[in-house]
Amino acid sequence: MTIDLRLALKALIIEACDKDCEPSDITDDELLFGPEAPLQLDSLDALQVSMAIKKQYGLRLPDSKETRRILSSVGNLAEHLQGWLTTRAQ
Repeated sequence: MTIDLRLALKALIIEACDKDCEPSDITDDELLFGPEAPLQLDSLDALQVSMAIKKQYGLRLPDSKETRRILSSVGNLAEHLQGWLTTRAQ
């Protein structure tokens, strides 16, 4: 998993959710959603992020518990996306 992908995902999240911070302000393993999370993203933000990922990478994230796990942190999202991109390239 590349650092570039994680940085790109952080920038995508910031843009999709209209947050005023830098990608470097987000750690790979911090929670993204909920009142205890630094960005305090909510369900509308999750939808925005999902749509941005679909538009940028072609990956559709269905509404499921697995999707909530994938979107819980940049690290989880990058790992899932990298795996999906790898299988798609084969």
